[in-house]
Amino acid sequence: MIVNEKLWDQDTEREFVQWALERVAPEKLFYRLSDGRYIAYYPKDYSGKKETLQSRNALIGEFSETLFRNLIEPIGQERGLYTIQSAICEEPELTSRSPADVVLSHRENNILSPSDIVIIFEVKISIVWNWEYNPRTGELKCICDYRSHTGNPSLLRSDSMLKAIGKCTNIRISSIKASRIPIFVIGNTPVGASYIKKVDNLKMFGIVQGFISLNPYVPEGALRSTPKKGFTTLSNYGELRDLLLKTFDNREEFFSGALNHIELGKIIREASKEKTLEDKAKRFLELLRRYSDG
Repeated sequence: MIVNEKLWDQDTEREFVQWALERVAPEKLFYRLSDGRYIAYYPKDYSGKKETLQSRNALIGEFSETLFRNLIEPIGQERGLYTIQSAICEEPELTSRSPADVVLSHRENNILSPSDIVIIFEVKISIVWNWEYNPRTGELKCICDYRSHTGNPSLLRSDSMLKAIGKCTNIRISSIKASRIPIFVIGNTPVGASYIKKVDNLKMFGIVQGFISLNPYVPEGALRSTPKKGFTTLSNYGELRDLLLKTFDNREEFFSGALNHIELGKIIREASKEKTLEDKAKRFLELLRRYSDG
């Protein structure tokens, strides 16, 4: 794999297909149409028999997670951090069956404690363009983007979004020690219209720090970012670097609770006795969690 500062584009996708064809038969990557053509997605006007192709999911997952790891590793190194794939941390329920795709960590090990983890990334990257492959000649041709084929890729898929939201929420609420760990979902398409408010709310409530597209290509009329930046499309590597450095420097903390106004008022009154704004915030969170724990 070529390591550089390029985000996801047609060339990257072509590189993936060529990489995958060295490992599996074309039938594992392409649908075979009734006329014998091999194609990555069924065209919208295709009326022949259709099947569901699952075999390339593991391949695109392996390729895209490694590519993203290589992209952010130099940024992490600027802060003395390690970039780890398939990270396991039992307390926020990152298990061997459901590890973190990629993390930035204080320690070079894939078995970590919550204090080791600086940022968690859930990678949801798919094939975006439609590709036609000729097994006789080896020719690989891009024929259209996702607007012209059936099947939604990446963050346009409801099942991918629901899995990502569920996993991020589970991490966030599983342990108090996970409250300080930012979580990003990385894709290569916009989000669907039904998720615009959802991703902004998830960011506003602190569950997820952002849904990010690494693909600068945005078709005319498609969403580049949501109003509150719960989803945003990166145009270049510099924007990715700036995002991560800002996340390092502006540490936030997730908190939640369900208290009546009297109990909440007592917490505010007690926290306000501290001298500095930072101490007031720390005391507020400490008391809030104490009340929430009963």
